[in-house]
Amino acid sequence: MALLPALLLLLLPLAALAVALAAVLLGLPSYDIPPGVNQPAKLRLVLAVLLGTATLGKILEKTGLCSQITFGRYVRQGRKLGVDPKLFIQDLQFNKVPVRVYQPKATSDGRRRGIIFFHGGGWVFGSLDTYEKVCRYLSRESESVVVSVQYRLAPEHKYPAAYEDCLNATIHFMKNIEHYGVDPANVIVCGDSAGGNLAAAVSQTLAGRSDLPRLRAQILIYPGLQALDFNLPSYHQNRGVPLLFRERAAFFALQYLNGHALHMQEVLEGSHIPPDMRLKYRKWVSPDNIPEKFKVRGVKPLTPTDFIAEVYETVKRFCEPNLCPLLAEDAIVHQLPESFILTCEYDVLRDDGLLYKKRLEDNGVRVTWYHLEDGFHGIISLYDYCGFSFPAGKRGLDSVVNFLKSL
Repeated sequence: MALLPALLLLLLPLAALAVALAAVLLGLPSYDIPPGVNQPAKLRLVLAVLLGTATLGKILEKTGLCSQITFGRYVRQGRKLGVDPKLFIQDLQFNKVPVRVYQPKATSDGRRRGIIFFHGGGWVFGSLDTYEKVCRYLSRESESVVVSVQYRLAPEHKYPAAYEDCLNATIHFMKNIEHYGVDPANVIVCGDSAGGNLAAAVSQTLAGRSDLPRLRAQILIYPGLQALDFNLPSYHQNRGVPLLFRERAAFFALQYLNGHALHMQEVLEGSHIPPDMRLKYRKWVSPDNIPEKFKVRGVKPLTPTDFIAEVYETVKRFCEPNLCPLLAEDAIVHQLPESFILTCEYDVLRDDGLLYKKRLEDNGVRVTWYHLEDGFHGIISLYDYCGFSFPAGKRGLDSVVNFLKSL
């Protein structure tokens, strides 16, 4: 690994450029850039860079220099930013979990709201630096204290490591909230993608706790909330749309659960869940609960496949709400705080968000829903990122800020 930075300087620009040019010239035939997506030409370029990174990562793995995942983390880690004139920023540890705290420098008439942020990245990628610009923006624009949590990543640290880190950091913050000038009645958990999953799980765990202040809200940005059905309409409509492909969604879930992606094809086909259990959860995980307007781009009914008990034994924890919050019982869901859910039309996880929105509303929870008609998965994580920012991502981020200001 000591040679990796030098190799990157030599190889990455050439490899990325070569693969990017090839991908653009070949038209990326195995992927789909929908005409309705925000700035399709730029998204095609982002995809080309991702393909270049993945290709070089495979080469490095085959040569034994580093794993593809390690290389991907290195490329995605982001660069250190300079001092922010409007924020105090410090790296701390909350109950042994690394965090970065952002506090506005401007004086406040009272105690501020506090936001605990869990980054995305499929439980495999992402870091405090990766989401530095997003967290700075949230803190500045909403005038809030933001705590960004660096939870342990898969596959080295399997479920429930990430969930436990996020929960422990949140509890530590809530128990020591007076040190940060935060109103204990105005604490929000927030996350995007895998971070949205973690925010939902933490929110459920804290629901009804009498020894801690009640969460004011949860903000779930295109969250992944279940792993029972990878054949919902959004999974097929957007199966080849970056930044998250259908197969990769299953890959990341399996990496988080088991530390490997064995049986991915069986999981995609749905043979990992017993028929009686699928029937039990159908009231919550079903295309029938998705509004018809989201089916106009096509629906592919789930073709029944034979249940494989051996596969189920390896993935049965997919039925735990701490891993798949969409499966929580009504007794928990109805205790949840006011919620904000952001979904993107061109995202395999769109329907996870829509299904959870319905569950929350059916249980009397107030939900603010923001849908990016031209958005794709991961669009907010690209905010102000190396020239790859998208206007729709900025709209989504501002919708989060507006919701925060309304609390």
